[in-house]
Amino acid sequence: MFIDTHSHIYSEDFIHDRDEALKRASESGIKKIVLPNIDSGSIKHMLDLADAYPHLCYPLIGLHPTSVEEDYKEELDAIDYWLQRRKFYGIGEIGIDLYWESKYEKEQKDAFRYQIRLAKQLNLPVVVHVRNSFDATYEIVQEEQDGNLKGIFHCFTGTEEEAKKITDLGFLLGIGGVVTFKNSDLDQVISNIEPHHLVLETDAPYLSPVPKRGKRNESSYLIHIAQKVAEVYRLPLTRIAEITTSNARNLFGI
Repeated sequence: MFIDTHSHIYSEDFIHDRDEALKRASESGIKKIVLPNIDSGSIKHMLDLADAYPHLCYPLIGLHPTSVEEDYKEELDAIDYWLQRRKFYGIGEIGIDLYWESKYEKEQKDAFRYQIRLAKQLNLPVVVHVRNSFDATYEIVQEEQDGNLKGIFHCFTGTEEEAKKITDLGFLLGIGGVVTFKNSDLDQVISNIEPHHLVLETDAPYLSPVPKRGKRNESSYLIHIAQKVAEVYRLPLTRIAEITTSNARNLFGI
């Protein structure tokens, strides 16, 4: 059994075959799917899916850094609103993204810190998005780590040094399709990190693993990521399933 710890399967990319994609995931051994939120516009779609598949789909709530603009405080108000009305399994996806532009860097940092503090108050894990921003993101997490903060650095593609910094803070590394890419050294990086620091994720519909690269990603493709990770550690696939599923269950309480 596997848990996909990061899938946007509620998105419009699955509008024509969402039920079929979920069936394919279940048939591939993916028995739980964690749904990170993007912003106020995605909450209804995400919750509708979680309500339709309550034993398969587990929602998070958060404001994605690329959705942080001038009105970010109103977006954060929406998160506060929903946290008082629904059960969520974590705060995410949150973080700092300076890939496209740095215009709202200050606002992104403010929103990130606010949501980390929410997570600590509610004893929920965080799912952290990092893009062209490792130092700034790590600094805030390190400052806020008081022993009550836990979570995942989602879509980890960094160096061994960065991996160790993350695990030393008590965080897990989210390993996705990039580990299967021929032009990536992520397999070499994680080979020096114990597998009990890892969870698996697809980030569907993005970052499809080999041999599905170039196609829309979906949760059933997690099996290709798991097979690569098993190969890296020279462990049976069943053992990688046990380790990563246990890590995800313990973190999200599912």
